[in-house]
Amino acid sequence: MTKPDRLLSLDVFRGITIVAMLIVNDPGSWSYIYSPLEHASWHGCTPTDLVFPFFLFIVGVSVSLSLKKVRYEKQHHSSRIGHIIKRSIILFGIGLFLNAFPFFHLESIRIPGVLQRIAIVFLVCAVLFLKTSWKSQVIISIIVLLLYWLLMAVLPMSYNQNLLPGDNLAAHIDAYFLSGHMWSSTKTWDPEGLMSTFPAIVTGIIGMLAGQWLQLKQSKETMVIGLFVVGNVLIVLGLFWDMAFPINKSLWTSSYVLYSGGIALNFLAILYWLLDVKRWRGKGWLIFKAFGVNAIFAYIFGVLLSYGFGYTIQVPFFRWLKTITGNPELSSLIYALFFVGVTFIPVWVLYKRRIFLKV
Repeated sequence: MTKPDRLLSLDVFRGITIVAMLIVNDPGSWSYIYSPLEHASWHGCTPTDLVFPFFLFIVGVSVSLSLKKVRYEKQHHSSRIGHIIKRSIILFGIGLFLNAFPFFHLESIRIPGVLQRIAIVFLVCAVLFLKTSWKSQVIISIIVLLLYWLLMAVLPMSYNQNLLPGDNLAAHIDAYFLSGHMWSSTKTWDPEGLMSTFPAIVTGIIGMLAGQWLQLKQSKETMVIGLFVVGNVLIVLGLFWDMAFPINKSLWTSSYVLYSGGIALNFLAILYWLLDVKRWRGKGWLIFKAFGVNAIFAYIFGVLLSYGFGYTIQVPFFRWLKTITGNPELSSLIYALFFVGVTFIPVWVLYKRRIFLKV
């Protein structure tokens, strides 16, 4: 059930991110994709590369909102942390299940993954929120980002200098600990691997700090300006750091954390101003709100539906679209939008019945 103090802007932000994920993950053909809907080949950042950090940023904001009352009830911390650990384990387990589906070859199951990383970020951010001040969270973030940079790109190790795919410290750690259980498309490293999860936690902390900022007793105009100022400072810092430690989603580099986190802050500021300050209430927002309040269901349903369509209608439907449009990229995008539409049907039914599923 939604709470009275729930931010509409955050639900819509989450919904927009889910829709973006469905579009970029489910084209009609991976051979025909408009460039903004593709990940950067290695270094760099496309709009698609912002989807996952937006998720982690939103997790951080949500943590600060959902735990704001219990934070000062220290006698309840132990029981709440137990609940947090339970939720994280369940979310991690769902991620493993989706990685194994549909063949369940456990001897080669991919251990890392999107939900697994979200589970870890949620767990760490929630504990930090309960046990540390915002100043400590800032210091921890700075230390993690600097240490990651030193280990990945500064210390004199032979595979550090060029940060090549499969030939960097994070990849070597993945290969050592996760051999045979990494993403099948890379095999020698994993984009949600072990070492890169540490800077990913900082992405969640940035969201958590934003959530704490929005809870201060100050004018909403000041809140929006603060988000914009800090967001743009982070973008500039990320671009400067890019010259020494390139922006890279697969490695989740420190520059990428700042750059994507800054964009997320700007996006939240815009939505907060429109929806929670000016209180725009057009029906178009409801689509994204419906996705946002049932994000975990939409994600799981989307993954399962992708497998189902992949073995049935995807190829013939895409070919038919291509004969109609004569444009393979456009046909691929139309299929992705169709996929979003099909996913929206159960999401809308749940929303109208006020059923909000969460881990």
